[in-house]
Amino acid sequence: MKISSYFFALALSTVFLSGCSIFSANDETEPAKLEKIDQQVELTRNWSAKAASSNKNYWANLQMAVSDKALFTADHSGTLIALDVQNGQQQWSIDLDLPISGGLGYGAEKLVFGTIEGQIYAFDANNGSQLWKSAVSSEVISSPSVNSDIVVAQSIDNRLYAFDADSGDELWQHDAGAPILSVRGNSSSIILDNMVIAAFDNGKLIAFNTENGSLLWETRLALPKGRTELERMIDVDGEPILVGDIIYSVSYQGRLGALTRGTGRNLWFQDSSSHYSPAYSKGKLFVTEAKNHAVRAFKAGNGQEIWNNDQLKYRELTGPVAFGGSVAVADADGYLHLLDSDTGVFVGRAKVGGGGVSSPLLVVGETLLVKSNNGSVSAFKIQ
Repeated sequence: MKISSYFFALALSTVFLSGCSIFSANDETEPAKLEKIDQQVELTRNWSAKAASSNKNYWANLQMAVSDKALFTADHSGTLIALDVQNGQQQWSIDLDLPISGGLGYGAEKLVFGTIEGQIYAFDANNGSQLWKSAVSSEVISSPSVNSDIVVAQSIDNRLYAFDADSGDELWQHDAGAPILSVRGNSSSIILDNMVIAAFDNGKLIAFNTENGSLLWETRLALPKGRTELERMIDVDGEPILVGDIIYSVSYQGRLGALTRGTGRNLWFQDSSSHYSPAYSKGKLFVTEAKNHAVRAFKAGNGQEIWNNDQLKYRELTGPVAFGGSVAVADADGYLHLLDSDTGVFVGRAKVGGGGVSSPLLVVGETLLVKSNNGSVSAFKIQ
């Protein structure tokens, strides 16, 4: 029974995530047409590189990782590539022949990722040589987190694992208990000197002692509502963000919230629903809503809504990133949109192409890095 329930949940949540791709015949979910905008800033493509194979046959896109010098990207067949972040030139490439399913994580000169077979791998980010591999209980579909001491990874069955960053030896693990039904996704964790902050499919955020995995605090970001299991899903699939001593996180069919880092005390909540991490800039939080892909802005101090731009309805947006005084999102048609962070008004737009964009956007200094669904990577700057 457990096995059949698991695959039922998996299939159902994959369908659910397909969103408007399945239901686009319904006028109510037709992607909004793009209206002409007042182009106040110019987005220039600084470089472009064909870095990996297409991911069009897969439900998810592998998140890239970046250091000060290199951009790391991978595909589901196991190709791992490092590009110069300044010009897109290839630094190294390896073909691992591995079913990579979790995005890439970078830290302390290490590159880490997970596979569909429940393996965690660590590579030297400077040359692509393998350092170690370890096993977890099931598929890994989020980016592991890494610093000089530990690697933290979450498996699809809602278990969290910590490994020694040098040897790959397991240090500790935590079983959060998998809900009956969940969205197909997991959150990456935040690693601090003395704690690991992780989010789970049951709407909880938990802080663990880095050394031994003991619980420091636990809090609920969202509570299940509704009568059906679909209505009661409250997964936290976007990585929480830490700004100073405040943690910001958002759940699916739940809430956006602010919590203290030290004790997990709730500061405020605001109704919101998202599969992605919120973005932060200059006292404001930005969220891409799951239901209609509206982009919303909130005051970071109290959660009050500032603006709501719903002009990109059902265009299957990425999560937001703060970029050059604006908020950037990309869509399934391959357009990159810039919104004014104060008003939500469009200030720039560019065609990325490449079969659309669904991988998370990355910002390095004054450069916005975009991975298209055909595997190509582009770097944009504001002129």
